[in-house]
Amino acid sequence: MIIDSYDIDTEPIISLEHFYGEKKNLIDKCLVIFSKRIVEYLLDNFECQEIAKVGSPNGSIPIYKSHFEGQEFAFYLSMMGSALASSQCNEVNWLTGANKFIMFGSCGSLDKEKTLGKYILPTEAYRGEGASYYYAAPSDYIAIKNHDKLEEFFIKEKAPYTKGKVWTTDVALRETRGLVAKRKSEGCIAVEMELAGVQAACDFYGFELYDFLEAGDVLSESSYEVEGLNSANHDLGKLYLALKLLKEI
Repeated sequence: MIIDSYDIDTEPIISLEHFYGEKKNLIDKCLVIFSKRIVEYLLDNFECQEIAKVGSPNGSIPIYKSHFEGQEFAFYLSMMGSALASSQCNEVNWLTGANKFIMFGSCGSLDKEKTLGKYILPTEAYRGEGASYYYAAPSDYIAIKNHDKLEEFFIKEKAPYTKGKVWTTDVALRETRGLVAKRKSEGCIAVEMELAGVQAACDFYGFELYDFLEAGDVLSESSYEVEGLNSANHDLGKLYLALKLLKEI
């Protein structure tokens, strides 16, 4: 069973050294971005330098370095989904030395009244995916560290926010009416596809993760609203909050 996957008693067979050679130490802070438009915006409007690539047989992912208000940072376009996003954080750390990750993306709202017009600061994530069970002992939810620090930052920036549990799933098309109702009954206010696995991997390897979300589509037991998804996916407001957050971590 998937819940038997957490093995810290034996050593892994594969190491990133097999693929990339010796670990690098080039930079500390990194933005994890899920919008190609936001990455293109950075490349068009900031002075950027490619410093590494995450290798893959279906196309390598460049990692770039840039600056904002005196802060040096790396950034890359993350693959979607818990398994890929979590492993990429580890690869980026190996290739660049980055160990502080600011991750921001879109999500589906499970409570429109609470999330409308506000950013979401997750406090816990339901582990409805597979990757987290390889990095952390089995449990229904994983605590999202640093949400208190993020709340202090959002208050300072006067940015509208709400906080609460979220649901991480591997399969958006299997967000059934029954599962939506069950997660909502447990207090989840949003659903997304990466956080549980990425937090578990960051905890396992000793990285810092700072995650916030913006709701686009809205799911309820009786309806689905998709109109706000495109805007939430590519909102530059998230980017500039992340850039300002660089000074606080």
